[in-house]
Amino acid sequence: MKLDDRIADLAGPAAESAGLMVDSVKVSAAGKHTRVLVTVDLPEDAVGSVGLDTVAVASRAIGDALEAANVPPGAYTLEVSTPGTDRPLTLRRHFLRARTRLVTLELAAGAPLTGRIVDVTDDAVLLDCDGQTMTVALADVTLGRVQVEMKRLD
Repeated sequence: MKLDDRIADLAGPAAESAGLMVDSVKVSAAGKHTRVLVTVDLPEDAVGSVGLDTVAVASRAIGDALEAANVPPGAYTLEVSTPGTDRPLTLRRHFLRARTRLVTLELAAGAPLTGRIVDVTDDAVLLDCDGQTMTVALADVTLGRVQVEMKRLD
């Protein structure tokens, strides 16, 4: 089993104990040490963002789980983070987590489309584009990006 998969297996239950899920694990060399970056997020059915206190709880739990299993062996630096707004939306679960957010979608055929994600079905994203609901098949989206709104009107 690859090291990043082993770490993900250990970090998963630890993150879940803090109400989060493991989004990704990246292991890289950092001099004589190993750098372990675990990206955590809220479950896909949640709307909102992860608070720093929750990330801290998850970080301690993940660190404890890795230490108990001695994975990775030797010296390492553990970083626990969230995906951030610059994460590209490529998977269905990314779109689910971005519900209520303003996004720009690059489509396989046609110009980019900007709108607010209203909902996500099994195979499509429903966008509010200036008051008009549009359904875009996930298969037609090559890339999605959350647009940062400095003054969002709820």
